Amino acid sequence: MEWLQIIVLSLVQGLTEFLPISSSAHLILPSLLTDWPDQGLAFDVGVHFGTLVAVVAYFRTDLLQMATAVATYPAHRIYKPDIDMVFKLALATLPVVVAGLLGKDAIETHLRSVPVIATTTIVFGIALWLADRKPGKQTLVSWGQAAFIGGMQVLALVPGTSRSGITITAALMVGLSRTGAARFSFLLAIPTILGAQLLLSIDLARNAAQQQWLDLVAGAVLSGLAAYTCIHFFIALVERTGMTPYVIYRLLLGTALLAFYLL
Repeated sequence: MEWLQIIVLSLVQGLTEFLPISSSAHLILPSLLTDWPDQGLAFDVGVHFGTLVAVVAYFRTDLLQMATAVATYPAHRIYKPDIDMVFKLALATLPVVVAGLLGKDAIETHLRSVPVIATTTIVFGIALWLADRKPGKQTLVSWGQAAFIGGMQVLALVPGTSRSGITITAALMVGLSRTGAARFSFLLAIPTILGAQLLLSIDLARNAAQQQWLDLVAGAVLSGLAAYTCIHFFIALVERTGMTPYVIYRLLLGTALLAFYLL
């Protein structure tokens, strides 16, 4: 790949992985607008690894508290809220793991098309707007809310839906504040992206080939820096901006994709 392609795809992946605007809708644009070669599975693994490192780094304090609470429980028998959060994240991750394993081939075969991505970009953008009209005030997630958000995350397997978009939508629907919804969505991204990374890595191992390691490292670093910056500013500004800017953007993007496909 040329360096321009590496830079553009890395930044697109890093910025769109955590904003509620659909990374798959953006990653299809370069192939429509340019004659760039397919970046390949190895590069996808690299940029996703960068976004995973970014979200882990951002929530390092929360994750350390969770790990400490779980590790010290057998010795001290002190059940802390951080342990609850670990199990709630596990509960919310389970549906997408099962659905992903069962439906991976069907999704890749039948749903990775411009009309599907454009339609889901628009439809779930409207759903985000409706959920954001009356955000709640809760910052902590209950067991029922975690299960509901996890169930809704399955829809993110359909390209164009946006994993962060649908989980934030679900969290707002059940009464979380914008900040609370964003934090839970981003924490939930950690086991979800990690699981996807494992599947991609297995596929990559089955189709081993000579890799351009400099391309992969550059992609991981750029996507990671973009993702970390994105998470920081999104959480800092979300209560003031709400979801309307992202909804408008999704509607414009989805319309543009449909127009490009039809013309």
